Amino acid sequence: MTYAPFNLSGKTCLVTGGNRGIGLGMAEALAASNADVAIWGRNAETNKAAVAKLETLGAGKVYAWSVDVGEEDQVVKAMAETEEHFGRIDTCIANAGVGQGAASFEEMTIETWRYNQRINSEGAFFTLREAAKSMVKRAKAGDPGGSLVGTASLAGIEGAGRNEAYAHTKGGLIAMMNAIATEYGRYRIRANSILPGWIATDMTDAAQGNDTFTSKVISRVPIRRWGEPEDFGGIAVYLASDASSYHSGTTLIVDGAYSKF
Repeated sequence: MTYAPFNLSGKTCLVTGGNRGIGLGMAEALAASNADVAIWGRNAETNKAAVAKLETLGAGKVYAWSVDVGEEDQVVKAMAETEEHFGRIDTCIANAGVGQGAASFEEMTIETWRYNQRINSEGAFFTLREAAKSMVKRAKAGDPGGSLVGTASLAGIEGAGRNEAYAHTKGGLIAMMNAIATEYGRYRIRANSILPGWIATDMTDAAQGNDTFTSKVISRVPIRRWGEPEDFGGIAVYLASDASSYHSGTTLIVDGAYSKF
């Protein structure tokens, strides 16, 4: 029999924040691997453009929902609709995120703290909890398995000065994924974190246009370039595939070896 673990035909993959940036890079690869892909994003027009692009890539179905993951009722409703639309949820990637820092830690406001917390922590919690419910229900009906993925950050494990509010959400997400891995392994549900390094997305626009940042930071990346959203396609497909059926409870760093230099 041909070994074809990366053909995702028959699997449904949900990506929050999947209409642009890292999320879109993941969604493109999943669609190209013939998965059915669900995108959640706040902007309906951006969602529409992403769906149009993904529909050209593979044999699976693609659909988008306008969802603010920081609103629990929206997440609960959208997860139920996603499951009903596709019939199942095999992979859920909690990727939606925001980033806001301050001039210094002592000047950081509670508003900045809560801005990061609402999407990065609470949004991921709502999303992964509802996906876990769906997967456990399916497992108890005799069809175990599933993959839960959290997009964290190097900031969650390394010092991120002036970004403590953001860093704490990503460190917490890593801890939550590890806990999920131990609790839900009995249902053959895996849980892993992806930790991006310096990636060229909307969130890093200011840094990308800063020559000093490029010369002092990006020059230290051993691969000698910014990461791109498409660099996350392969890892998304792997974690959604049967090839990762025994891979759980890990943090997967995608940073061009920046953290090792």
